[in-house]
Amino acid sequence: MYLQFNKNYLVLAHSLFLVELAIAFIVKTGFIRYTFGDYLCVILLYAIIRGCTNLKIWVSALVVLLIAYLVEFLQLTPFLTYFNLQDSFTAKLIFGSTFQVTDLVAYTLGIITVLIFEIYISKGGIEKKDKINY
Repeated sequence: MYLQFNKNYLVLAHSLFLVELAIAFIVKTGFIRYTFGDYLCVILLYAIIRGCTNLKIWVSALVVLLIAYLVEFLQLTPFLTYFNLQDSFTAKLIFGSTFQVTDLVAYTLGIITVLIFEIYISKGGIEKKDKINY
């Protein structure tokens, strides 16, 4: 793996980051805040990784999913307390504070969405059936 910047992924990441910020600061409760925000979060992380590295599609998707699952399972522990961040709004916003199985489902659906789009795009839509960069 080495650094290799891709403008398209970085533009997508920037756009998703702005949407995530809007969700975090404007929407206070509900499906959009909790579930859809988590769904977009893995897509954002995937776009950052693909925008900054030369990792393949499947490897990037797996890395993102593992990171998302790790952060979610860390919420079962008092890990924010270990770093004296239990009162930090930003830390709670980034890492969350409660474990939810629905978050795992949202992460998984986000990565499935990414893979569907990547496979469709790498095939050139319906017409082109050349090599796929897995």
